[in-house]
Amino acid sequence: MAEHVAISPARIWAMRGVYLCICLGILLLELLPLQTEPRQFAGPELMLLLTFTFALRRPEYVPAWAVGLIMLLGDFLLHRPPGLMAGLTVIAVEALRARSDGLRTLPFSVEWLTAALAAAGVLIGFRVVLALFLIPQAPLVLAASQLAATAIAYPIVVLGSAALFGVRRVAPGEVDQLGHRI
Repeated sequence: MAEHVAISPARIWAMRGVYLCICLGILLLELLPLQTEPRQFAGPELMLLLTFTFALRRPEYVPAWAVGLIMLLGDFLLHRPPGLMAGLTVIAVEALRARSDGLRTLPFSVEWLTAALAAAGVLIGFRVVLALFLIPQAPLVLAASQLAATAIAYPIVVLGSAALFGVRRVAPGEVDQLGHRI
């Protein structure tokens, strides 16, 4: 018989704060002038990975308003079209949240593939919208390297979030404070 473990509202709000603080830290690192030469490759989109990790493993930690708010701040600070990456990410997170129940019992490789496809959807959708409005973009090789790095980095982000913050998959039979199944 499965043990019913309750998760408190204080824990949920604390983890929402942790998510927002990590994202603010990532934004700070992205704003630092660490390299003065143009890059030949792009690193992973860490905020997107962190958001997808939380959405697939503990969807209650990343409500749509928090994702939209932090990604919109990222849009402003990183000089992206305001709301574009935020909107695409919120759509992807809600799609992942709808699939998170079905992924609980499947192997990690399926979760990894799901997150990689969601990241591809967001990053390709971003480029398509920019192309539709004739907005200058980074070279395709740079965008492809970012997509590949994002897909490859997902297991590292999952491992780090599990080890450092205890973000793990919802256990079968886990309930919230009111006794509702998560």
